[in-house]
Amino acid sequence: YDAAAIEKVNPHRGAMRLIDKIVYATDDLTYTMACRDVRDDEFWVPGHIPGRPIFPGVLMLEAGAQLASFVCLSKQGIEFMGFAGLEDVKFRGQVVPGDRLDILCELVELRARRSKSRVQGVVGDRLVFEAMIIGMPL
Repeated sequence: YDAAAIEKVNPHRGAMRLIDKIVYATDDLTYTMACRDVRDDEFWVPGHIPGRPIFPGVLMLEAGAQLASFVCLSKQGIEFMGFAGLEDVKFRGQVVPGDRLDILCELVELRARRSKSRVQGVVGDRLVFEAMIIGMPL
């Protein structure tokens, strides 16, 4: 799925669309992988550690939530999935401009009022974050 296909499902636009494309998906969307090419001209670079820009952890989690949202919205045919919570969040490495952040997602639970997705962020062969994303249709 390219950016246009993602935007047909997810409402995020401009600087807040944090996944560039979905490069892998099983037929049932239980397992997906998206990527984000982290650039040196992004809005956070000048201020998130001047002289040593580090992609903010909260944006890594948002990227994971956007992939999870894409999966849930596609499967349920609803308009909006809100961020309802996080569990088991761990940051294990840094992401800097020039990195490609791969986001892996496993849909763990999908109910009418709640979803849970296990996400991981990887740069090269390094795990940089992991979390359980909880979503709620709104």
